[in-house]
Amino acid sequence: MPDPDLQDRASSSSEGDARSRADDTARPALQRCIRVDPQFFADEHWSRRPLLSTAAELGGTFTDLLDLAAVDELLSTRGLRTPFLRIAKDGAVVDPSRFTSPQGAGAEIGDQVSSDAVLRLFAEGSTVVLQGLHRLWPPLIAFANQLAADLGHPTQVNAYVTPPSSRGFSPHYDVHDVFVLQVAGEKHWTIHSPVLTDPLRTHPWTDRPAEVAAAAARPPVIDTVLRPGDALYLPRGYIHSAVALGEISAHLTIGVHPVTRWGAVESALDLVRVLAAEDQTLRSSLPLGIDLADPSTTTEDVAAVITGLQRALAEVDPAAVADSLRSRAWAQVRPAPVSPLAQSTALAALDAGTVLRVRPLLRAQLREPVGDRVALVAGRRTHDLPADTHPALAALLAAGELEVGDLPGLDAAGQLTLARRLVTQSIAIVPDARPGGTAHHGDSDDRTGA
Repeated sequence: MPDPDLQDRASSSSEGDARSRADDTARPALQRCIRVDPQFFADEHWSRRPLLSTAAELGGTFTDLLDLAAVDELLSTRGLRTPFLRIAKDGAVVDPSRFTSPQGAGAEIGDQVSSDAVLRLFAEGSTVVLQGLHRLWPPLIAFANQLAADLGHPTQVNAYVTPPSSRGFSPHYDVHDVFVLQVAGEKHWTIHSPVLTDPLRTHPWTDRPAEVAAAAARPPVIDTVLRPGDALYLPRGYIHSAVALGEISAHLTIGVHPVTRWGAVESALDLVRVLAAEDQTLRSSLPLGIDLADPSTTTEDVAAVITGLQRALAEVDPAAVADSLRSRAWAQVRPAPVSPLAQSTALAALDAGTVLRVRPLLRAQLREPVGDRVALVAGRRTHDLPADTHPALAALLAAGELEVGDLPGLDAAGQLTLARRLVTQSIAIVPDARPGGTAHHGDSDDRTGA
């Protein structure tokens, strides 16, 4: 039988069920996935406990993100290639050569998806896995980016499409958190407690298959059928498997790659490595003719190394570790795409009335000036700018959107110079720009052609 405590939290009402709608714009993507208030989710479920939310509780479906017609379009007319498609049957991954082939003149590369081969495998009971949809399908690009912003952790999106009465993968756990969003059909999910709490990427379930199989044979903590519009949150490590019922089942799996304390450990060790390399005693050679097969011959050297590393660790600046952790996380998060031709057109027509908008979902941090320079960290890049641009940059980041002529602290020429650099470097965009045509001005509906 399912664990009563977890099952109650997953399927019955609680104080968190009274969703706060005072501000529907707060964490909008997250609110589509959970039936509880975001703060309650953060306190009671995030990285701790599963959460089941029904379509009735969420108030809608997910077909605006993906539906079966969209799956067919991706498989048949979008020129999909591996590794964006994976196929599995009865817990085993199908060799890609069974569903890829050259696709005619001008498309002779053999890693392209063959829709007729996919049809045959699907008819035989195989599950189709569309991978990396956060890079392929516009509604999911936007949704995954917004969810990453809501959570503060990077996301990815896969879709699992399973024939009736079939199972794609055997019981397993993931090393990242997931939101399961049921798009079509019904799927019976069985969830078991972790055999390893908070597993890292270096702890795949395939390293402990016997433990996972034994755990999957015990009573589940959640045993439920997901129907269209239902959502399930699973922290990393929870063992799960699913079987489609009487019709084609499709669900989205939103993978959340959590920023962890272990990430901070890795960042700290990177800094220790740099500091330790400056210690001459740690760079010295071992004695000539040393016998490394005899551990006693290196005891003193190893002790000196440990002492040196402890010295280096004591010198590590926590702020530097935090910045390194920030850099690692931001490198995994993609801001909203830009339209190169439209922005190039707008760039050529920039004037004082042009509206600049900070690139949506871009993670940005403006540092304090040092001498005559200032650093703007934007995503995975750090931009070196003149210090006199600091007031203008601070104002734009705070407002989110300003006309070029309203950038403070600069003369007209300086405003245009900064605006061109921000657009060229994709830090800011010109809203509503169109290729070869127009740019958005704030004072009127007039458009300036290039």
